[in-house]
Amino acid sequence: MKDFIQKISETQDLASLEKIRLEIFGKKGILAEGFAKLKTLDNSEKKEFAEKLNKQRDEFSVLIDNKKAQLSKEAIELKMKKDAVDVTLFNEPLNVGAIHPVMDVMDRIIEYFVSQNFSLETGPLIEDDFYNFEALNLPKYHPARDMQDTFYLSDSRLLRTHTSPVQIRKMLNSKPPIRMIAPGTVFRRDFDVTHTPMFHQVEGLVVEEGDNVSFANLKSMLEGFLKHIFGDVKVRFRPSFFPFTEPSAEVDISCIFCHGEGCRICKHTTWLEVLGCGVVDPNVFKSVGYKNVSGYAFGLGVERFAMLLHRVPDLRSLFEGDLRLLEQFK
Repeated sequence: MKDFIQKISETQDLASLEKIRLEIFGKKGILAEGFAKLKTLDNSEKKEFAEKLNKQRDEFSVLIDNKKAQLSKEAIELKMKKDAVDVTLFNEPLNVGAIHPVMDVMDRIIEYFVSQNFSLETGPLIEDDFYNFEALNLPKYHPARDMQDTFYLSDSRLLRTHTSPVQIRKMLNSKPPIRMIAPGTVFRRDFDVTHTPMFHQVEGLVVEEGDNVSFANLKSMLEGFLKHIFGDVKVRFRPSFFPFTEPSAEVDISCIFCHGEGCRICKHTTWLEVLGCGVVDPNVFKSVGYKNVSGYAFGLGVERFAMLLHRVPDLRSLFEGDLRLLEQFK
């Protein structure tokens, strides 16, 4: 018994420990021999001898399990020590990626409105005419449809030209109050320095029962948002036209490049146009079955914000995948 206890204590590897275990617990081990000896003993001696064997078995089992756990831990620590790498030895420059500037600006916009208790809503890229046009007060043959330069599909459906259809879907499936933004990809047949066939928008909608929502609420909210994104800028609202809002306005900020002195980017007007907005037209509420409600909506192009914040002169360069441009945003 003492010899095996010493063997277990002194063994230095798992293989040797396994041999000792077999010497004790194996078919020809000392415990097996001991239990075989029970047959030769008198009945008066069997009980005491069996209890002694069971006690020895339990003690050996505990000793071997503890030793195995100790040796396993030491083996892992030794392997980790051998496999350790001194990372300070490596000084090769790592070519790490970065979030795309358009997605970076999109995330910043979403983060702001979510913090203002706006929900985040999404919708399909392929839309029906009802959601994309008619429900937004753009009936067939309405001249404003020409402003959209739409991609039509063979089944009379279309690629959405704005994320406003998400607002219609939300209103059809929900009751006021609604406080939401709809960020996403949109498509129009246009391609020049400031337009691409595919781009991103974030549109917002606030609807409440009664006359609780006014243009003053919209103005206050957008001023806070634009100052958060662009810093200490002046904000002005110019009367404009959108079929789905009335009254409507274009929103400008004071030029963040020349700070009022006039430059090429602001065309020496000292103002930069950044988004459109307005009070929701009653015809839009009528198309979704809303009564006795008021609300406002706004929409912005994410690429436009990205161009201003990162001073990118040509919108198309954001989608060309040129590493010389994209690596600047690491």
